[in-house]
Amino acid sequence: MDEKGGGLPPYSAIAPPRPAWKRKKMLRRSRGLKFLAVACMGFIAYAQWKQLPSRSEPVNGNVTVHGLSVQRLHDDLATCSKLRQKPQDPIGEGRDKNARYIDGQAPTLIKNATVWVGEPAKGTSAADARNGKGYGWIKADVYLEYGLINKVESDIAASSLPKGTHVFDAKGRPLTAGIIDMHSHAGVDSLPSLDGNEDTNELSADITPFVRSIDGIQPNDHQIQVIKSGGVTTSLVLPGSGNNMGGEAYAIKLAVGKPDGRNETSAADMLADPERNWRFMKMACGENAKRVYGRVGTQGPTSRMGESWEFRHAFEQATKLVRDQDDWCDNAAAVGVQNVKGYLPQELKWESLGALLRGQIHLNTHCYTIPDLEAFVDHTNEFKFKVRAFHHAHQTYLVPEILKRAYGGDPPASAIFADNMYYKAESFVGSEFAGRYLWDNGLTPIYVSDNPVLNAQHVLFEAAKGHKYGLPYHAALASVTTAPAERLGFGNRLGKIKPGFDADVVVWDSDPLEVGATPVQVWIDGTAQYENPIELKKPVPKLIFPDESAATIVEEPVDMTSVVFRGITKVLGDIEVKKGESKDTELYSAVIRNGKVVCVGVCTEEVRMATTAKIPVVQLKDGHFTGSFTALGSQIGLNAIDAEDSTDNGDNVNVFTRAEDALALDTKKLHAAYKYGVTKAITAPKFTDGKTHHGTSVGFLTGATNSLAKGAIFASDVAVHYSLDPNAKEAEGIPSLSAAVGALRRKLLQAATKLKKNETMEPADVYAESTFLQKVVNGSLPLVLTIHNADMIAAALRVKKDVEAVTGGTKIHLAIFGGAESHLVAHDLAAAHVGVVLAPLQSYATSWDQRRALSGAPLTNGTAIDVLIDAGVTTAIGLEEDWLVRDLGLLAGIAYANGGGKLSEKSALALVSGNVYKILGAKEPKVEEGHFVVYEGSPLRINGRVKAVGGGLGYVSVF
Repeated sequence: MDEKGGGLPPYSAIAPPRPAWKRKKMLRRSRGLKFLAVACMGFIAYAQWKQLPSRSEPVNGNVTVHGLSVQRLHDDLATCSKLRQKPQDPIGEGRDKNARYIDGQAPTLIKNATVWVGEPAKGTSAADARNGKGYGWIKADVYLEYGLINKVESDIAASSLPKGTHVFDAKGRPLTAGIIDMHSHAGVDSLPSLDGNEDTNELSADITPFVRSIDGIQPNDHQIQVIKSGGVTTSLVLPGSGNNMGGEAYAIKLAVGKPDGRNETSAADMLADPERNWRFMKMACGENAKRVYGRVGTQGPTSRMGESWEFRHAFEQATKLVRDQDDWCDNAAAVGVQNVKGYLPQELKWESLGALLRGQIHLNTHCYTIPDLEAFVDHTNEFKFKVRAFHHAHQTYLVPEILKRAYGGDPPASAIFADNMYYKAESFVGSEFAGRYLWDNGLTPIYVSDNPVLNAQHVLFEAAKGHKYGLPYHAALASVTTAPAERLGFGNRLGKIKPGFDADVVVWDSDPLEVGATPVQVWIDGTAQYENPIELKKPVPKLIFPDESAATIVEEPVDMTSVVFRGITKVLGDIEVKKGESKDTELYSAVIRNGKVVCVGVCTEEVRMATTAKIPVVQLKDGHFTGSFTALGSQIGLNAIDAEDSTDNGDNVNVFTRAEDALALDTKKLHAAYKYGVTKAITAPKFTDGKTHHGTSVGFLTGATNSLAKGAIFASDVAVHYSLDPNAKEAEGIPSLSAAVGALRRKLLQAATKLKKNETMEPADVYAESTFLQKVVNGSLPLVLTIHNADMIAAALRVKKDVEAVTGGTKIHLAIFGGAESHLVAHDLAAAHVGVVLAPLQSYATSWDQRRALSGAPLTNGTAIDVLIDAGVTTAIGLEEDWLVRDLGLLAGIAYANGGGKLSEKSALALVSGNVYKILGAKEPKVEEGHFVVYEGSPLRINGRVKAVGGGLGYVSVF
């Protein structure tokens, strides 16, 4: 106490000291009192000790001294053990039966198969295996029992097997493990797409690690059956990428209910690992989260900086929970669970994220760009968690060193598309050669569908294209089998044809990486999925063997004005072939001068003259010479990046416009088109998105640098386009599809009436909608309607008939673009002389108006193109999305391979060239004018590679 501050004086100043005699007497008295007090206190303490329980003994057997439930504390202690468990990949070999096996299912013997085991031969070094040595096809029988692969041996005798064993003769065809798609939304983004069935993203908040995709999976989503028909047996069903933290994912097998050999129809029954050894989670970086949640001044994130904060803040909360739990568990172990003063900290919101930090969850993260990848790798090291794969991952091939810095010493795989890019800014930087570049840097490429972004039925086609772009054969096949199996933690059970592995098996009608490869039969857990599968008529499969030339990647060509190509085995273009005197099979040449074709065939004199003039000579291996391709229906020439308005011509919902007026050339999309032989394009203004059209289309050369370049535009107004799909209801004054059909009918009848009255057009109206419609009704300009639904196609045919009744014999030149359900009215289309441009070639019923599309074998006997061609409808293949420009030749190859012999190689290539012009009644730029493609290998097969492109510009681009 501060005396100077006026505080109370010390106690000794209150009273004077006692006399000495009194002090002695008081001393004796005080000692007696103290002894008595101590005795009393001891008695009280003894009495209390006898009455109260010990420190660790429950008050009443159920509650501790701290008032906590004994049972709950013991449950918490058991939870401590679970929290600290480190999952292990579930075993394969050594099991008696698959945990998914249904009792009573008979075993199966697959005889006479050509088997891809999925691993190199014993004794192959790791370095040699990386280079593909030790891999190959073997002749073997495969015996399936109790949901497992039991034997892979030559000549397994059926008599040695249990009675009732099913025997399937593979007839020498290829057999592989079932395909694994490591990025799918099947079941949560059900098809056809309906608002009521949309459960891909939980968009209530940016950070939702606590939601689970299994709670939205619809087992009866028909798309699951379609996907399986492509040989896919396992899919990782992820939440969407709208959130930075999207939630938990689940790996499922695509066998549903009793028709597929199961006892029940449920998402739980579909789990690939019923024991749930590993859990899975989805996160996402980049554009999506800031676009969905960013509100300036209101909420974030609005930038990638904000996204990093959202990630770090969430990880901080989960880290705190983990530490608090560990402290509790350590304390409970040290002092006894009945002596702790609180329950184990648990918070459901952060439980799954805590499990990730404990190493119990396999994380998959959607990240495209270098800054996204680098930031997320930093997060892994700050908070000590692993990433199994970066998805989409368009730029991972540019920064392998960043991936190798990720926490845990095991670089993430890259789950990618083969060539789908340019659809938003994040995907603008990418390469079709990414898989090869990743592989060369010791990283793992995995090809995925992101279904329904791509049709997962054909995810194997992505791997096939990866091989086309340089990825070694064994790595390409691994990218949809062993690589995703390993990343999912199922490397001991899935992806290989070995004893002890799950009996998920596919027999193919051709090499699985060949164009058009289709399953003959699919087994999941040893149960055949098709009782009477449709089998395509194909010759004995020719297996693909490694081609060293594929190892050389040439991204950019060398331009030459003149060149000679020698070693051509086939001429598939619409051009006269100069024959020699010999009747024996001869190798042809093609002589190009100033970008134009001088001679194709036995060009002895032309080659001599070119050699004298020292014109370069390119020697080909299995050379193929064909006309170049035409892209119809996409937005190339009017758009550079799909989702970026500043790079796009824009919507034309309520206005009728001309594509020529907004033509913008020299873009990445057009460069890609040209490099893969698409030298011509016919593009119409879009209505509401790139799959709908409104206005007149323009025909132009994809290699031209600007629209004023000589020959850049070969047709200013090719056709008049309207859309009669559900998007038509977006137009002002058009509330319904019936209104849209009625409006089009009125416009055409008004034009027909003016034509009948011989009313002349004013000069100012030359480019008006009404003027173009008069050309439609007088038959000089085609009318192209974007329609998928068969009933709307029928409505269009009735409108055609109504208008022709007024024009008095003049026929409207009508064509259908889209045509997913056109097979249902194929004979009506043929009778009306209406052509169909299929886009997509293989519809998978993404929208309600495509719901009756044919998915192809083994489910249906062909697809729309087969029915249309059989009915005599002139058919072509269009592009519903711009990125497909690289694939036009391969799409023609699918029609050829799966057409049962109805198409020749030339007629197949006409689907992406000459037939487009036949349908539109337009003039096609000719091969002689310099529109050609030179391949090594067939343009219709996966191993065909472009060696040169002539785009009618006075030069040839040689790779």
